[in-house]
Amino acid sequence: MKAIVIHAAKDLRIETRHPETVGPGQVRVRIEAGGICGSDLHYYLHGGFGAIRVREPMILGHEIAGTVTEAPQGPLRVGDKVAVSPSRPCHNCMYCNEYLFNHCLNMRFYGSAMPMPHIQGAFCEELVADASQCHLIAPDIPLEMAAFCEPLSVVLHGFNRAGSVAGKRVLVTGCGPIGALCVLVAKAKGAAEIVVTDMIDNVLEIAQKIGSNQTINVITDPDWTSRFSANKGHFDMMFEASGNQSALCSGLEVLRPRATLVQLGLGGDVTIPQNTIVAKEIEIRGAFRFHEEFAEAVEMVNAKTLNLAPLLTKRFPMADAVAAFELAADRNYAMKVQLDFTT
Repeated sequence: MKAIVIHAAKDLRIETRHPETVGPGQVRVRIEAGGICGSDLHYYLHGGFGAIRVREPMILGHEIAGTVTEAPQGPLRVGDKVAVSPSRPCHNCMYCNEYLFNHCLNMRFYGSAMPMPHIQGAFCEELVADASQCHLIAPDIPLEMAAFCEPLSVVLHGFNRAGSVAGKRVLVTGCGPIGALCVLVAKAKGAAEIVVTDMIDNVLEIAQKIGSNQTINVITDPDWTSRFSANKGHFDMMFEASGNQSALCSGLEVLRPRATLVQLGLGGDVTIPQNTIVAKEIEIRGAFRFHEEFAEAVEMVNAKTLNLAPLLTKRFPMADAVAAFELAADRNYAMKVQLDFTT
C-alpha cells in the first residue's frame, strides 16, 4: 500500500509499506478521506513541535474515515462506512483505571513522534484498526464529513471541560478548524452569544457564515476589548484556540468574574496577568485530546447537527500530498484541507 511519510521538515514522501495482518477483534479499513491537522502541519513545516522531533520516518495523519474491507469476527461488516478514532489507550495504566483515558501512560495515538519508536499514523491506503475504534457512519453521510469526527471530538472534550454553555456569552479566540468547530458546537449547545476573534478575514467570514454573532479582526480593530470590558467584563466562557499569548491576555480582559477559560490551542510558554485571574476569580482549564467524545462526535455528524461543509476548503489526491500540506499551511486561503485516498 502507499502511505504519506514524514522524514524531516519539508521532507514528505509517498512510500510503499506492507499492510498489516488483521488480528482478533480487528478490521481492515480502506481509507478514503483524511484531514490535515495542525500537528501534521507542525511535523511538515518544522519537523515537530516543542521538544518533540521526528527521529525516524513516520506515517502522518489521524483525522480519517473509510470503508471496511475485511471484518472476520463482526459486528462490523464489509462495506460499512466508518470514522476511525485514533485514540488507543492501554486500559491498564493508573489513568485508564481512573477513566482518564486521554491521559493514558501508554497511549498509541496515530501519527505521534512523542514515543520512540514513533506511533505510525493513518494517512495510508489501508489501515488495520481495532473494531472498537471504528464507528459506523450513516450511508448518506459523505466520508469527507466523517473525517471531521476527530477534530470535533477535541472540541467536544473542551466543552465537557467547560461545563454547560446554554444561555452563556461565549468568546472564541482563533478561528482555525478547532475555533470554527467551537462556533458550531456552541451554537448547537445553546450559547446566547458567540463572538470570534482572529487576524485573518477569510476565516472570520466562515465564522460568520456558520453562526457567530460577531467577528472581530484584532489587527484592524486593535481596541476591540474596550467594548467588552465595562463592569469587569462581558463573556461567561472563552475557548482559546490560537495558542497565542496576546489572544489569551485579551480574553482575560473581557471575561467577567468567575468566568471559565478553556485552553485548546497549543503554543509555547506564555506570560499571563496573574492579578487579573485572581481579582476576577477566573478558572483556566486545559483540554487535551479526547476519548469517549468520539462517539458523541459521530452521533452529531450522522444526525447532521452541524453545518460542516463551509469548513472544508479543498480535497487533494494522495499523490499531491505536498501541495495539500502547502495549502493547509496558508491560513489566508485554507480552513480544512483533506486528502482523498481513492484518487
